[in-house]
Amino acid sequence: MPEFFKLMTHQDAFIQLKNGIDYPLKPEEIPTLESLDRITANALVSQEDLPTFRKSTVDGYSVRAEDTFGASPSLPAYLDIAGEIPMGHTTTPSLRVGQAFKAYTGGMVATNSDAVVMEEHTQKAGKSTIEVTRPVGSGENIIGVGEDIRNGDFILPAGHLIRSQDIGGLIALGIMDIAVLEKPLVGIISTGDELVNPDISPTEGQVRDINTYTLSSLIQKAGGTAIQVGIIKDNYQEQFEAAKQALDNTDLLIFSAGSSISNRDLTSMVINNLGEPGVIAHGISVKPGKPTIIGIVNNKPVFGLPGNPVSAMVIFNLLVRPTIYLVSGCTSPPRLAIVPAILTKDVPSSSGREDHVQVKLETSADGNLYADPLFAKSNLIHSLVKSDGTVTVPFDKGGLYSGTKVDVRCLY
Repeated sequence: MPEFFKLMTHQDAFIQLKNGIDYPLKPEEIPTLESLDRITANALVSQEDLPTFRKSTVDGYSVRAEDTFGASPSLPAYLDIAGEIPMGHTTTPSLRVGQAFKAYTGGMVATNSDAVVMEEHTQKAGKSTIEVTRPVGSGENIIGVGEDIRNGDFILPAGHLIRSQDIGGLIALGIMDIAVLEKPLVGIISTGDELVNPDISPTEGQVRDINTYTLSSLIQKAGGTAIQVGIIKDNYQEQFEAAKQALDNTDLLIFSAGSSISNRDLTSMVINNLGEPGVIAHGISVKPGKPTIIGIVNNKPVFGLPGNPVSAMVIFNLLVRPTIYLVSGCTSPPRLAIVPAILTKDVPSSSGREDHVQVKLETSADGNLYADPLFAKSNLIHSLVKSDGTVTVPFDKGGLYSGTKVDVRCLY
């Protein structure tokens, strides 16, 4: 007999999953330039000061601040130009009272200079004299040694998702290789007698396997590596053997389809027989995606996603995506972008479930962003193609009215 749904929220389901797994990935060393979107294996500490010399933040003149005090357009301070400090110069001269050296953005300043006057606040008063029309304070327009980061400072914590700016910061310190955690391997098993590979023309009653490839791209965006097991027929032994082999070689496993309540539903049986504790949730209070299965097998997460493409993508973003980041060791997973918009139509719902409605975003002539609901059935892949994101109708709401300001969770 098929098991009946015991519905829980997707938040509670994720908490149970999070508390039930502990699967640390191994570290590997890769070039820093190839580390975008990877997860740091350990905390990184600076081995030097940055910058290593005092530098100017503007084009102007390296001066002693006290020589500019009281300067104004009507009563400027006159300074002698003693020379310039070229970019990349390794030695710097000292200033005498009433002197200035030409300085450049990012370049060194004179040894005893404590400020830089911006070019805009000076004017030539002769071949070797400038008028300073605005005073500068000590430290103005200068970055000191180690002001950005000091030797021994922490740069990035362990479990950090590396961003473009992080790569720049590491390269600035000469860190050319970095230890990151291995990418989680995510297996995908598509089940169903009706499925055929996408390069085959389906006959009547058959459909091309969509979810394997949609899920693969979503896994890649979430920092994982997709392992496509292939299409497995609705046969318990075949599914069990395929899943057992896949789990031995992956960190997380996804069944596509096979999660509805019917005599053909084998996913729960397979998961329960693969290892302990087995299925921890069958059915969540979400539409679309109610028949989702969540399990843990020998410390590895296993999901049974609905076969309908829209349902599969909604559940992936709600549960599988954060689980991939969890398994990958990421302590602060990035969130999908959320933009505010105004609903163009009423969105009906039923209290007691959380509805995720596909919407298309459109900007009006007045500059307002509108969310147009796409009331498509969950097995229509091109409703996703037309969609820009989803609007959530909360668990305790009976729907949303046209004109309501909503948050749209973007799909990209």
